[in-house]
Amino acid sequence: MPHEVDQSFVALPLRALADAALARARALGVEHADFRLERVRSASWRLRDARPAGASDVTDLGYAVRVVHGGAWGFAAGVDLTMDAAAKVAAQAVAMAKLSAKVIAAAAAHGGGSADAGGRVELADEPVHADRTWVSSYEVNPFDVPDGEKTGLLAEWSARLLAAEGVSHVDASLMTVQENKFYADTAGTSTTQQRVRLHPTLTAVSVDPAGDFDSMRTLAPPVGRGWEYLTGDTWDWAGELAAIPGLLAEKMRAPSVRAGRYDLVVDPSNLWLTIHESVGHATELDRALGYEAAYAGTSFATFDRLGTLKYGSAHMNVTGDRTAEHGLATVGFDDEGVAGQSWDLVRDGVLVGYQLDRRIARLTGFDRSNGCAYADSPGHVPVQRMANVSLQPAPDGPSTEELIGSVYDGIYVVGDRSWSIDMQRYNFQFTGQRFFRIEHGKLAGQLRDVAYQATTTDFWGSMAAVGGPQTYVLGGAFNCGKAQPGQVAAVSHGCPSALFRDVSILNTTQEAGR
Repeated sequence: MPHEVDQSFVALPLRALADAALARARALGVEHADFRLERVRSASWRLRDARPAGASDVTDLGYAVRVVHGGAWGFAAGVDLTMDAAAKVAAQAVAMAKLSAKVIAAAAAHGGGSADAGGRVELADEPVHADRTWVSSYEVNPFDVPDGEKTGLLAEWSARLLAAEGVSHVDASLMTVQENKFYADTAGTSTTQQRVRLHPTLTAVSVDPAGDFDSMRTLAPPVGRGWEYLTGDTWDWAGELAAIPGLLAEKMRAPSVRAGRYDLVVDPSNLWLTIHESVGHATELDRALGYEAAYAGTSFATFDRLGTLKYGSAHMNVTGDRTAEHGLATVGFDDEGVAGQSWDLVRDGVLVGYQLDRRIARLTGFDRSNGCAYADSPGHVPVQRMANVSLQPAPDGPSTEELIGSVYDGIYVVGDRSWSIDMQRYNFQFTGQRFFRIEHGKLAGQLRDVAYQATTTDFWGSMAAVGGPQTYVLGGAFNCGKAQPGQVAAVSHGCPSALFRDVSILNTTQEAGR
């Protein structure tokens, strides 16, 4: 059933504050101004061995004004919900733009160029979206559920795991977010939105008499859903919790992997993170142009390679998507008033697109933004952020079991764990939660100490098959970091199971010198 935007948010003086701020910005001669008021409520609960270990419930409420004046950005934020204060914040944003324009002009003069060449800000055109409302897809808002019911369910699940032989400790957590935004700009766009998301996690730890230990975490991804995710039939919580103790016990007894080259079948619960790091971040155009060089690097997928870079095999088709149902990066409109869209990033293995905001789109000659501007709080300026970046399944593709059946000597990789990638999103290695040896097309027990290593193009170039829609899962994370000052965003990545041939496998214990 569709939900309405929280009435306590709608009751705030959203339009009056926007009108006051935008009117002052217009009077000061801006080329563009936008106003964004946000209320973001984040709550979390943590349990250790079925007992409470911590909780938080924080609300961030405020507004921001961003302007383009004299070809330069200006930004200011405030928390005083009065018309005079909103107008003052707008004037501060214009003052910042004027100061920025002087810096740009001085830099251009020092370099012998023009002020425009020094970084004049222009925005790609966008249709006006007046008085639009959008609410994400969920059934039960987790903030409508009593806290005792949340911690009670986590405690019950923890006790279920603790009762199993070989489980020494259990950590459980639940993170929930309700994000409300009102946006208005001088072009006439005004949008009101509400997003709900949550992330439940349970981790079982086993410690043997000799002091050796390992852990196993649930595979359930964070989602743009409500409380029904924990109580309905969207995820088989009972089945996963019942399986973890036996899988963990087997993992504790498993032999260490022999380093070498293997065929891999990678489960969606692991592959989503490889997509995030090697495709998602690499196809952010601001990063490819060098704007993230000081923090988390640039990208090997540079703009001059658009349309020619062989990113992977012909089986590789990757989309950027701000519209996927239950996606963590799904919105009705981004933080520049751009409607959510879906588009190709990699088609038949070739780089064909990037993630864009309005400034980068105009700067690089694209017709319009694809809706990738986002700020994680009212005190932060919107930056180009990742869409739901997903590997598409083959329409009539094989099952995971069929992919495994096609492997003579290999490894089946399940669940994400640690990762490492260089500053150009090119050389990487990934580990996982569970690794199963494949012998003659059948699973032959678990392995430990496994990491796969490759370059981005070699790895995706080795992809020999992708599974069908029945193997597709929407994974993701709450904590994607970018920008300075740092911002955090939630993002989903869908993918099927996939087969990769002749991939380098490291033994992590040997690599660590132990």
